[in-house]
Amino acid sequence: MHRGAGYETDTLSAGIDARFLPQVNGLRMHVLEAGVGPDRPCVVLLHGFPEMAYSWRKVMVPLAEAGYHVVAPDQRGFGRTTGWDGSYDGDLASFRMVNRVRDVLGLVDAVGRESVAAVIGHDSGAHVAAWCSLLRPDVFRSAVLMSAPFGGPPELSSGADMDIEGMNEALGRLPRPRKHYQWYYSTRTADHDMSNCPQGVHDFLRAYFHYKSADWAGNDPQPLRGWTADQLANLPTYYVMDRHKGMAETVAPYMPSEEQIRSCRWLPDEELGVYSSEYERTGFQGGLQWYRCSTDPRYRRALQVFAGRTLDVPSAFIAGRHDWGVYQMPGAFERMQETVCTDMRRCTLVDGAGHWVQQEAPERVADLLREFLDDVGEATRS
Repeated sequence: MHRGAGYETDTLSAGIDARFLPQVNGLRMHVLEAGVGPDRPCVVLLHGFPEMAYSWRKVMVPLAEAGYHVVAPDQRGFGRTTGWDGSYDGDLASFRMVNRVRDVLGLVDAVGRESVAAVIGHDSGAHVAAWCSLLRPDVFRSAVLMSAPFGGPPELSSGADMDIEGMNEALGRLPRPRKHYQWYYSTRTADHDMSNCPQGVHDFLRAYFHYKSADWAGNDPQPLRGWTADQLANLPTYYVMDRHKGMAETVAPYMPSEEQIRSCRWLPDEELGVYSSEYERTGFQGGLQWYRCSTDPRYRRALQVFAGRTLDVPSAFIAGRHDWGVYQMPGAFERMQETVCTDMRRCTLVDGAGHWVQQEAPERVADLLREFLDDVGEATRS
């Protein structure tokens, strides 16, 4: 079993500190911080799956050097944060979106703030960031979403909702039977399959990160024409999987060579070891609970009470140009810019980056974040 380094090693840059916040909505929350100071505007960074606060390590110091107090938590279900129920038959309701927003509100309070200049989220963390600003614009004064466009709250009309279960049935009827990754991540066996995969967690994550990055030459994303099985079948298999395969088996053929691993500057093996050692310890179920809430009709229907609400704080979107996540939900990228985010300041696709944009192109992402924060300026600090 691979044993990677922990946060106590030099895989964290000087200027980043770690601590625990003991009472955050029932959690003992592990956070990374940089630029701590009561007179500095605060920004909160929310990671996605399968990541942790550690995924922000390359942009935290540049933001701190620009004058910001930067806070990145291990969110509910991830890393060293504890107090969540990670069993499949446990407290799934605590992972519903509104409670995840409450987690971030509790974090803001725990670091002594009444509001923050920006909430910045990547992947599934982008959806949490969007909901934070949609529900509490007085607290979250601007929002930056990365890799996962926010298409708005689910509409009241069931015909307009993107039903994963129904789509999964349609994908299974294709000549090459397929399944949607969110449906797979919602199954009882997903955590066991990934935690106990033949190649081991470290090599599983290496292949997974590689396959979704710009390092894999096959990532040439294009908009899809609609939410139909034949269109979704154009997505890579990390999104629309072969029906009979789990995720570890799906990504195994895309394991990079030893030379590719040695030359990977954005995720050296010792840094990947931080992820693998944590997931070897915790398993994946905490993060998979998020997908279960997104595919469970009960939790999607609960969010319909916000149907028609827009995200009105200043916002921006950043993704890698080689990131299929921009288009995996057809129409969401366009809807976010045209109707959902009413003060969208900029939308940038970063050359040479895939899904892990803040890790693959940290200098460019840090520049874009500083430019956005400078643009929104005093409006987010009053």
